[in-house]
Parts: sequence; C-alpha cells; structure tokens
Amino acid sequence: MENQGSHVFIDYTEFFVEDQNTGKFMLSVLKNAVSKSPAREVHAHVEEFDGTVSPPGFAAVVLLDESHVSAHCYSDRGLLAIDCFTCGKTDPNIIADFIHASLSELIPSIKLMNREYHKRFLNGE
Repeated sequence: MENQGSHVFIDYTEFFVEDQNTGKFMLSVLKNAVSKSPAREVHAHVEEFDGTVSPPGFAAVVLLDESHVSAHCYSDRGLLAIDCFTCGKTDPNIIADFIHASLSELIPSIKLMNREYHKRFLNGE
C-alpha cells in the first residue's frame, strides 16, 4: 500500500510575541502557509487560554481537505509546537517551510529545537 499520509512536527522555543493576540497572530501564519500550498483550507479556529484552567497560551488549527495544520503554545514559557499532517498529495514540508520562514522573519529570536518528518500507515494497516 502506498503512503497514506505524512507528518511534520516542529518544536520552537523563545516564541515571544509583543501582540496580546498571540493566537490570532499564529492562526494568520498557519492560514498564510496553507494558502501558499496546494492544500485547501476547510475551517480555521484558535482558542486562547488565560491560565485559569489550562496553562496560558493557545491552540490553533487549520483543517484541510487533506487533514490539518495546528499550533499549540505555552506562552509564559515561550514554547510552540507545530503539527502539519497531510493525507493527500500535498507534502506537509511545503506548509512547514512557509511557517518556519514566516516565524523566523517575524520573530528573529525564535529557536528551532526539533523538526521531524514521518510517513504514516506505511504497512497498509
């Protein structure tokens, strides 16, 4: 059976944004990256967390016709996790590259700690 999806995981530190609407900022970065890829956006949402129930930060997701792109942030610690998954013909590295380029330009102090690429469902199960 052929590859049924590919996943890119990216971890950043030093994700500190001056704007109070950090989640909305990140959602716009995700949406822009998706718009530059062959994938099609189906829906997008961000949820900001003020620290009263969950740690302060946000969760943002762009649903794709081929799966999703998401970001999760612990804003008080400057940690940002990106997840790009596609199950069609779009290489998630395309989206991940656009996200990385945008973040590097907009937040020069951000540090890439880890980037992994995985193919999914390779054995056909």
